[in-house]
Amino acid sequence: MRNLGLVLVLICLSFSPVYGAFWTHDIPQTTLEIAKNFDSNLILPSKTVRVGIGTNNFSSYEWNEANIYATGEFEIYDGENYISTFDGSNEINVKIDGKTFVLTDSDGEVITKVQGPVIFKTDFGFVGVKDLKRAGKDALYRGQLELVTASKEGKFHIINSLELEDYLKGVVPNEMPVSFGLEALKAQAVAARNYVLSPRVKANPNYDVVDSVASQVYFGVNTERELSNRAVNETSGIVALYDWDLILAQYSSTAGGYTESYSNAFSDPITKKFPSDPKPYLIAKPDYDDFDSLNDEENASRFYKSKPKSFDVKSSYYRWEREWNGQEIQDAIQANIASQSLTGFVKPAVKKDEIIGIIKKIEVTKRGDSGKIIELEIQTDSGNYTVQKELVIRRLFTCNGKALPSANVVFEHEYNDDGDLIYLKAYGGGFGHGVGMSQYGAGYMATELHKSYDEILKHYYNGIKLGTEPAVISNWARTLTRTFYTKNGKACLVVDNKYNVKSVNITINGEEYIMEFDQTERYNIIDLSQYLTNGMNTVKLNFTEEKNGIKFYIEMGN
Repeated sequence: MRNLGLVLVLICLSFSPVYGAFWTHDIPQTTLEIAKNFDSNLILPSKTVRVGIGTNNFSSYEWNEANIYATGEFEIYDGENYISTFDGSNEINVKIDGKTFVLTDSDGEVITKVQGPVIFKTDFGFVGVKDLKRAGKDALYRGQLELVTASKEGKFHIINSLELEDYLKGVVPNEMPVSFGLEALKAQAVAARNYVLSPRVKANPNYDVVDSVASQVYFGVNTERELSNRAVNETSGIVALYDWDLILAQYSSTAGGYTESYSNAFSDPITKKFPSDPKPYLIAKPDYDDFDSLNDEENASRFYKSKPKSFDVKSSYYRWEREWNGQEIQDAIQANIASQSLTGFVKPAVKKDEIIGIIKKIEVTKRGDSGKIIELEIQTDSGNYTVQKELVIRRLFTCNGKALPSANVVFEHEYNDDGDLIYLKAYGGGFGHGVGMSQYGAGYMATELHKSYDEILKHYYNGIKLGTEPAVISNWARTLTRTFYTKNGKACLVVDNKYNVKSVNITINGEEYIMEFDQTERYNIIDLSQYLTNGMNTVKLNFTEEKNGIKFYIEMGN
């Protein structure tokens, strides 16, 4: 085993650590406490994703019957207990009687009755649900299908359990057109990886996410594309980081030329505070520096009534218009205001069937830096109503039954001699919440500006690093492996050595070394480039000391 010593302890000038406020406690007494005190939000390795599979129209994630099959020989298990093996010509009907699964083969013979979970898996192809369609194709899945009883008696969930990278292959081409190019697809792959690895309340106790827009669109193996699979492979193991943590990698279809700050679009998920606390990597930013903040009416009007140069120009939603006569806007707001009051962002709240009065004026009272409306006032002859939050506003101002594409809107008004609002026109830009990465913008940056995926991500997410998931090794968890793809064989190991660990054993692509740390510095940045290859790399750290530990991640190089 080679001693790297000072050979590896080099400052890699193209890298910089992110200095988080960590480890504020005294030195703990146990290694378990060490691991906890490194970071209470520590992301531990999670490489299996459990996806709830919905019905054809995604109206339900509860089933009372399904026919399961595979494209090759497959096996059925009751939990860990083997039941039987079938060839690919067979399909298994599954019904549920109370809490008991009843399995019947293609000949109508009852195979077994079990409590489950019932697991279908194959080493010779893919598993599927008969008559279930995704993007017009038969729904087929990598990994295995698990059938688990739901909380409602007589119902069960269908869960696709599969490896993270395989899951992403069924997400990326359904979240972004492959025509946007390889680098944009790579950016989407990283954002999607961040999404599924970030801590969240599970969609259901039985699964992590669902296969619809309620989580990320996941349509399985039949919708995979060669280019998007390549994008997943060539970003394998890489996430976007800020301050030693995975970022909330928000994205939307079209920002309209100017992204918005997180705090101006989303409320706090627990307290409902709005605007919410800011996230420093999700801040408002124009595509080009020609425009200052659009938080006043004059600047917002000039921007959204024109078509300035933008990364979003190829989107059909880059600029759009909507209009209502007086009765149409009255009817739209009256029809929607009670349901939107349930969000808590209409004050005073309006109850079902309550009449708000004749609308006299609609006035924008607060905009975000992108010009997004984050607060407006509806004045009627019976009283005034304050409405906050972009999604509430979009759903309140429906036109022909559809919500506004975004809240990046400026209004023109017309009034009659009595001061009644008789005409309203909206000039808007963008589609979606407009926070974080604009997917159309990413496509433009990739295909027209020839930007790399890391340049795209660093434009839309301020101050981020790209690297592997941060982790802790100690005598509680001595060994941890990171497998990742580098486009150029450049990467640095970033170490937070709060507890003055002397060294660790490290194996890089099969070669073993001893890594000694500079104990005079808390943060060590160690250039690994001379030991890496272009493409997939495997780095394993093995903790050798009797106490304490280190926190680390591997940062990708430019």
